[in-house]
Amino acid sequence: MAEKKTVLSGMRPTGPLHLGHLAGALRNWLQLQDQYQCFYTIVPWHALSSEYQNSKSIKGFTYEYALGWLSFGLDPEKSVLFVQSEVKEHAELHLLLSMIIPLPWLQRVPTFKEAQREVTDRDLNTYGFLGYPVLQTADIVIYKANYVPVGEDQAFHLELAREIVRKFNSLFKPVFPEPQILLTEVPKLAGTDGRKMSNSYGNTINLDDSPDMIRKKIAPMKTDTRRKRKTDPGEPDDCPVFTLHKAFVEEEKREYLAQGCRTAGIGCLECKNVVIDYINELLSPYRDKKRKYEKDPKLVWDILEEGNKKARKVAQETMEEVRAAIGI
Repeated sequence: MAEKKTVLSGMRPTGPLHLGHLAGALRNWLQLQDQYQCFYTIVPWHALSSEYQNSKSIKGFTYEYALGWLSFGLDPEKSVLFVQSEVKEHAELHLLLSMIIPLPWLQRVPTFKEAQREVTDRDLNTYGFLGYPVLQTADIVIYKANYVPVGEDQAFHLELAREIVRKFNSLFKPVFPEPQILLTEVPKLAGTDGRKMSNSYGNTINLDDSPDMIRKKIAPMKTDTRRKRKTDPGEPDDCPVFTLHKAFVEEEKREYLAQGCRTAGIGCLECKNVVIDYINELLSPYRDKKRKYEKDPKLVWDILEEGNKKARKVAQETMEEVRAAIGI
């Protein structure tokens, strides 16, 4: 039997799990764990790059993410679930890779420029934030990951990781495979303000929100600006709310709603009510399973620690190769 290819992906514990995490990662991860050797990691050091002034919240969100992952169905028997900062080899590899990366490679990263422009409540003009893609590369290649599932906003980061791998392998020795991108089906989900859903923007619809709260968040969202009145036709592809439909509403129903929007046959609130009901139905079993895990927090931490041990073993083996390749 052929050895399974390796997948690596992770999440920054910077705030509550939200629909963007669900659409952009968790549903995909659930499928991948049956096909690949998957390493799924919570990455506190990445969280620290933007949340260094609120660092005490990171541990709590680390637990919440693990709890959420398990509740959604990630299986520690199929995947390695671990905490990046508990595998110190990530930091060592990040340091070594940073020695060979030209500064302009990092300065051209679009997400760095976007965050500098959009995030105005904290100073992101730090090396930690600029060097985020180098640490991300270390996270990926230390497990010799063949594939990385990401949204299109992270595609540039992965291409940079491939450049870094090529430079390391050329300078020293071919240690790392070039990771390939696995684009998620839902590349971008709109938050309550129309921008990309992100904890950094405070515009999230959270997995732990009650059904009533989800309704309160979605109902006032802005739609296609063409629809000033119910009788005005609109274009679903220009509607932030319709990104939620694309992620969570079945195709036949979605096509019916799109036609209703384009012909002004339905109103925006009617359209919103449909996606609200779909989301709440989807989250119902997640909420039930989460309540069971919440009764035993030690079990969650024990699962992470077991994953840390498995990840650490692989990372240590890789770092032996890296040190030998460099000659230190």
